[in-house]
Amino acid sequence: MSDPGKHVADAVRTGTVIEAAAGDRSIGQLVASATAEMSALVHDEIALAKAEIRQDVKRGVMGGAAGTIAAVFTLFSLPVLSFAAAYGIHNLGLGLAWSFLIVGGAFLILAALLAGLALMKFKKVKPPEKSIASAKETAAVLQNVKPHPREVRESTKSVARSSA
Repeated sequence: MSDPGKHVADAVRTGTVIEAAAGDRSIGQLVASATAEMSALVHDEIALAKAEIRQDVKRGVMGGAAGTIAAVFTLFSLPVLSFAAAYGIHNLGLGLAWSFLIVGGAFLILAALLAGLALMKFKKVKPPEKSIASAKETAAVLQNVKPHPREVRESTKSVARSSA
């Protein structure tokens, strides 16, 4: 029969995972397992939050791009095209003031449509609901965890500490 301590030491040295029965696990193994699982849980929650935020950022960028395009169209095309359109309408026989009013109203309607598109995109941006719910669930579970009482041994009561 082989030495079980040597088997565990070889597994630690080589990085091999060995499964022990629930009653055979030491406190160190239990703490290491709990730490690894907690770390994995935190990493998974962070990955979920990143994925949700990335999706909302894409929506925000699309809404921002539509709003920027609306502003650029309003700013740069209004002076040039409004003069050309107003004089074109004036050549059809309408008064010059009415021609400019019609052209200005048309550009405002176009800008309002693009601003409405931008607003619709911005309304789709939401907080990372799955991540928040998962974090709240984890916090609720961790609040119910109570530390395991340990026996105090006489040898550990008088530990001398040096201040270096």
